[in-house]
Amino acid sequence: MSSSSSMALPVYGHESEASLARAHTDEDVTPSEIAVGVIIGRSSEYFDFFVFGIACVMVFPQLLFPFLSPLAGTLAAFAIFSLAFIARPFGTALFMAVQRRWGRGTKLTLALFLLGSSTVSMALLPGYETAGMAAIAALIVLRIGQGVALGGSWDGLPSLLAMAAPKERRGWYAMVGQLGAPAGFVLAASLFAYLYGQLTSEEFLAWGWRYPFCVAFAINVVALFARLRLVVGQSYAELLEEKELEPIGAAQLMRDEGGNVFLGAFAALASFALFHVVTIFPLSWISLYSERSMTEVLGVQIAGAFLAACAVMLSGRLADRIGRRNLLGGMAVLIGLFSLAAPWLLGGSAAGSNTFLLLGFVLLGLSYGQSAGTVTSNFSSHYRYTGAALSSDLAWLFGAAFAPLVALGLSSRFGLGAVSLYLLSGVVCTLVALRINRLIEQRN
Repeated sequence: MSSSSSMALPVYGHESEASLARAHTDEDVTPSEIAVGVIIGRSSEYFDFFVFGIACVMVFPQLLFPFLSPLAGTLAAFAIFSLAFIARPFGTALFMAVQRRWGRGTKLTLALFLLGSSTVSMALLPGYETAGMAAIAALIVLRIGQGVALGGSWDGLPSLLAMAAPKERRGWYAMVGQLGAPAGFVLAASLFAYLYGQLTSEEFLAWGWRYPFCVAFAINVVALFARLRLVVGQSYAELLEEKELEPIGAAQLMRDEGGNVFLGAFAALASFALFHVVTIFPLSWISLYSERSMTEVLGVQIAGAFLAACAVMLSGRLADRIGRRNLLGGMAVLIGLFSLAAPWLLGGSAAGSNTFLLLGFVLLGLSYGQSAGTVTSNFSSHYRYTGAALSSDLAWLFGAAFAPLVALGLSSRFGLGAVSLYLLSGVVCTLVALRINRLIEQRN
């Protein structure tokens, strides 16, 4: 699951540290508390999206598409899965307008309320046997609601962390928000694995799968208060204004610095393409084309997510040693090599698919840990707040939105080699974008 996915802004310096210290003095909020707020917020968003993604494999094909084959039903569910990522940029533009008119606190409250209510409402969905096409239409509407809400949940907290970072530790600070991805996945996968393992198939499809969607509402309430305590504080609002980290119109941004938005999105594409190829897609492939237990596969993925969390933290250390962009480019090359082995690993024995999952999660952690804001320094200060959010939205849209749908659709028809081509396309985009960015910097 962005959320998100967030694009931390590389603004650093001693003046920023002094400003943050001043905020601490006024409101008794420390940088470590900001880090906790970032992780809680991102974990809640990723949890919502991973719950939906797992349900696309284990629930929705049987619940909403019983009239289709298992493969077609899963593809239909993945098509709905992609709608949130299409809606996300529109949510960013909409809620930036809300923030300009009513403030950051109102924007965040409305966005997280919409996210939580959309997710928990999915727990109440009737099946196709009960409501027919109306059940599918309701899921589509709620999924779009999730996407709009996630676009509106950008709070600027990663920017505060970035502003507090000494120059030699900017990679470490950049990775903090990315820890929300493995945390959200572990929680979502653990709930589904437990329920699926403890209930009969009939009980799981009737009511067991609904519990993770209900848990999402409680998690969003906790995340809301954790983030509001920081975001609406007067000192932090002044700090954001001091650095010109305020929302501007999306149309104005695209008109004046649209090239930087796309450059930022494509620079992280290899990582975002890998994101759902190692989390959601393997579940669908293994469930359709092997006899392995879903509980067992989820258990391996949970172990992989813990490895990914360690890799995310390692990425911070490596980036501070060799540079964030060098690390991202190097990881793109490794993802390309991994993609060549993907058909052999995933299409082989249980040991091979386990290796695919665990190695994929490690590569994901190393690359995704530094995918946030790698080239957002290209934005002039006035555009960074909105530019970072939209760059992240487009990276999710181009890199991850259609990954499960495309990977499963093509691989079911042409073989797992199609997954290799999909990942390689992301690798090429990342390397080209980083090269263009380097040429721009040299020219300037």
